[in-house]
Amino acid sequence: MDLFEYQAKDLFAAHGVPVTPGQVAETPEEAAAVAANIGGKVVVKAQVKTGGRGKAGGVKLADDAADAAAKAQAILGMDIKGHTVHRVLVTEATDIAEEYYFSFLLDRSNRTFLAMASREGGVEIEQVAVENPEALAKVPVDAVAGVDVAKAREIAVAAKYPDDVLDQAADLIVKLWDVFVKEDATLVEVNPLVKTTDGRLVALDGKVTLDDNARFRHSEHEALVDTAAADPLEARAKETDLNYVKLDGDVGIIGNGAGLVMSTLDVVAYAGEARGGVKPANFLDIGGGASADVMAAGLGIVLSDPSVKSVLVNVFGGITACDAVANGIVAAFGKLQASGEDISVPLVVRLDGNRAAQGREILANAGLFGVEQNETMDGAAARAAELAARQ
Repeated sequence: MDLFEYQAKDLFAAHGVPVTPGQVAETPEEAAAVAANIGGKVVVKAQVKTGGRGKAGGVKLADDAADAAAKAQAILGMDIKGHTVHRVLVTEATDIAEEYYFSFLLDRSNRTFLAMASREGGVEIEQVAVENPEALAKVPVDAVAGVDVAKAREIAVAAKYPDDVLDQAADLIVKLWDVFVKEDATLVEVNPLVKTTDGRLVALDGKVTLDDNARFRHSEHEALVDTAAADPLEARAKETDLNYVKLDGDVGIIGNGAGLVMSTLDVVAYAGEARGGVKPANFLDIGGGASADVMAAGLGIVLSDPSVKSVLVNVFGGITACDAVANGIVAAFGKLQASGEDISVPLVVRLDGNRAAQGREILANAGLFGVEQNETMDGAAARAAELAARQ
């Protein structure tokens, strides 16, 4: 889960990382009130989960409360790289002497943690990596040893931070490691980390990505979820413990097992190229137990997407046999129809593996409207793409 800047800085402050005081606002009037409370010049910053806010005009300096209201009025409602600005962070303006970069991240390719730091901050780190790679220090961090003051100082020296801020930098890096570990993050980034004109180090911005797999350990993280931007179908799937991701396509996909579903997406996309660019509409893994309730929930979610023009159910029977899956599909139709769901979208079902023949026979005898079977994944994907292209 990616956090907004104001949420990231709240986490920083909770772990002792120095940040500028500020508050989020959703209206120009609220922005003016925050600015008046802070006093003096403030910065009004768009709160969107993407970079490039400054270049897009989403970060503005305001002289006073009235100016903050005007700047907030200009920023609220902006579109920044496809993200609409619904709130702004009004924060104290800072007299900046120098800007640096710092981050901790999960280095998946090398199966370790990585600290990245540079004396060149305030710009996109990808730009630094390309144009001046020697300016970006990359220091592996052992997951067991972690980061103490000595390790933090090693990172700061590698980044070529000035000597007069090394002690501050080491202390701040240790605190950022605390955020990274205790909050179960996969990314903690400060850009820019600034040295003020009076010599203090302050996290002027913040980016944090939390590991959703660790959310069960952090009930407090639930309050950080951006429910307004959440896809309603994804939220509905989460309530029923289904793994669902909305995609921009036409063929609804239901399968058992993440690997099989991923393969199904690829096969449908390939088949769709010859049929006007038909693409998968979702990723939906119903898991190993395709009971009637699970199948009904999955079908209900997929069919609720108005962009879905056909559905492909691709199941390989293992622990859960195909005849149980077929009975689940039949029962799911009954449940959906009884609840008033209109099943007008054609379904293609491919059953393979344990008791596949019995499962196919159950579906054939059920005579479900709009349901047809195909024995191969390629054939089923091609047929689902064809049906979607006809709609």
